[in-house]
Order: sequence, then structure tokens, then C-alpha cells
Amino acid sequence: MIRARATTCAAADSAGSPAIDRLARRPAPETFMTPPSPTPTSVLVASDEAGERLDRVLARHLTELSRSRLKTLIEAGTVEVDGHTIRDPGHRVNSGAAIKVDVPPPRPARPEPEPIPLNVVYEDADMIVIDKPAGLVVHPAAGNWTGTLVNALIAHCGDSLSGIGGERRPGIVHRLDKDTTGLMVVAKNDRAHAALAAQFGDHGRSGGAFERGYLAFAWGAPDRPHGRIDRPIDRDPRARDRMAVREGGREAVTFWQVLERYRVEKPARFHTKQKRPTGPEAVASFLACRLETGRTHQIRVHLASIGHPLMGDPVYGAGFRTKAALLPQPAQAALSRLGRQALHAHILRLNHPLTGEILEFRSELPPDLARLHDALVGSRAGSGGE
Repeated sequence: MIRARATTCAAADSAGSPAIDRLARRPAPETFMTPPSPTPTSVLVASDEAGERLDRVLARHLTELSRSRLKTLIEAGTVEVDGHTIRDPGHRVNSGAAIKVDVPPPRPARPEPEPIPLNVVYEDADMIVIDKPAGLVVHPAAGNWTGTLVNALIAHCGDSLSGIGGERRPGIVHRLDKDTTGLMVVAKNDRAHAALAAQFGDHGRSGGAFERGYLAFAWGAPDRPHGRIDRPIDRDPRARDRMAVREGGREAVTFWQVLERYRVEKPARFHTKQKRPTGPEAVASFLACRLETGRTHQIRVHLASIGHPLMGDPVYGAGFRTKAALLPQPAQAALSRLGRQALHAHILRLNHPLTGEILEFRSELPPDLARLHDALVGSRAGSGGE
């Protein structure tokens, strides 16, 4: 078995921002620059068009755009009527109303190569393993058409990158959230892509070497040393950019283990009449998590579902922000500087897609999470690692 250890990125600045952030502050070569801002298109509603649907009026005037395209633009909030954003394609317009449409510029048919530095942990003719920094989006999508890991990989790997998964996701067999750091593997040819995708789909259930392990800082601490969360995950019906535990969703299984507990004496104002102080309690914990499935936001959703969301998570842990006041000052400062969910892809273990050899990679905490860990450890009143 080959073992490889990823070190923290030496190019991280003193505030913990990865090298990619510094690169983004420099002007990119002209061929890689973001397309210019969209040009507004204006329409003045005629008297005989009064009372008609907004999408129909626009379709009549902007013949180069289909009605379905115009409907999408309206729902995306790019259409204004008399200075007010209108998201309803069926909105009835008045005579003389001024309509402005911001038509986005055309996107390239495929991602362009961009000279974004990568922290390469391992690479051969079939695969590449990278240690992803915070802030790096994995593949192009709405709002992030450039500056992604795919753009960097195309520049690094050239034409050898696998095409499975579509032109915008070449070689990608799994992904990490934008602000989650750690290990990712990418296939460099179609055969390797198929073999790696099969391992990720099975997640070691058939007895293979595959393992994905994460390190996480969560609010509070489970009352047991380890456990298993088996709850289905699906899109949140109230917010399509969020996931939620839902009956009928896709199977999702996460294993967790408490590594450390960070205890503080809770101020009197945080106690209720039903729960009087009985000594220091765990305000936060350091967890090791292992995935048996790979759903979007799985660890974030699962830990939140048991009452222990990730520290710094703006989506699933927003209701726990007031708990920061319970932390000692150094830990409060480290959490404030973090600016993201405290989650790191720590272990990646798999069989080489062609040789079958067992490969194991480990990535230690990046500087921002290491600072949070040190602040919690250095100022805790007590801890317990199970």
C-alpha cells in the first residue's frame, strides 16, 4: 500500500487565505478574463400591449431570444419594469412601461484553461489527487463560470483529462463544497474515471479499500463517543439551494467519532429554569466523520439534524451563531477569521483505478482550522477524547 501525506499549502498568507485568493487579486491574462458585463436591452410597452403578459411582450420585441429563454431570464431576476425587478413571467404590463433586460453574455462552449496553482499530492498517467483550498469551486456553474478547479485542471493536464461527466465536469468523480478543504481525486482518462466512479458509488460496502474521512468542528458535543447517522437526504422544498433530511430522499449514512470536547462554564444568562448549571459543559467538539454514501452537503446536514451543526456553517448552523459568545476570546477570534464551515477532507483511501494497488492519502488541518483547533485546546476548561 502506498501512503502519501499532504502538507498544508505553504503559499497560504498570514490570514489563512489560500494562494488562489492572492492569484484572484492579480489581473488574469486577457484570454482568461471574465466576459464583460451584460448589455441592457430596453423595451417600451405600446398602448395596444397594455395588460399583456411580460414574457409575451418581450418575445415580440426581442425576437433573437426564445420565449422559454426570456422566461428563464425573468425568473432569474434580470428583468426590470419601471425600475422594479419582476420575477413573474405572467406579470401584466401597463402602457408606456419601460422594460429593461440584462441579457448575460454567451458562455464558452467548454471551460477554458486557467493558470490557477494546485497543491498536487499525487499524480500519474491515470489520476491526480489535489489538496483543495477553501474558496475554490470544483466545476463551472451559474455564478462561477471561471476560476474553478476544472479550469485549473484543464491547464495542468491538457487534453488528457477525462471527458466523462460532460464538458464542464471533465474527470470529476466527486466534489467538495466551495469552502470545504481537503483531498480530491480526479480521473485523467475515461477508463480511470469509470473505475473511480464505481468505487465512489460503492463506498467500500463490497469490502474494498475505499474510505473517505473528514475532520469537523461542531457546536456542542454528542453524548456518546461515536455513532451512526442514517437519515435520507433530499432537496429542501423551501430552499432549492439547501439540502434537508426528508422521507423519500436518497439514502445517506455518516459515521462520527468524538476526538475532543471543549468545555466552558456556561454564563448564568444562558441557563434556563429547567436546566441549572451542573459544571462545565461542551460548547464545541472535534469530530472524525466517515462517509458510507456521498450526498450533497451530507456531513453538514447530518450533524445539524442531530443538533450539532458545523461551526462557521452559514447555511445549516446559522441558528447557533450566538453560541460563539460562550467561547473564550481566542477561539471567538479564530472562528470569526474562519469565515466558512469547519470541515476538512482528511483521508482518502482507494484502489488505483488501473493497477488495483491500495493508495492512502492524508491531509492535515489547513492553517485556518489549525488556528481554531489550537485556540479551542489552549483555552478549554476541560476536554474528553473518547
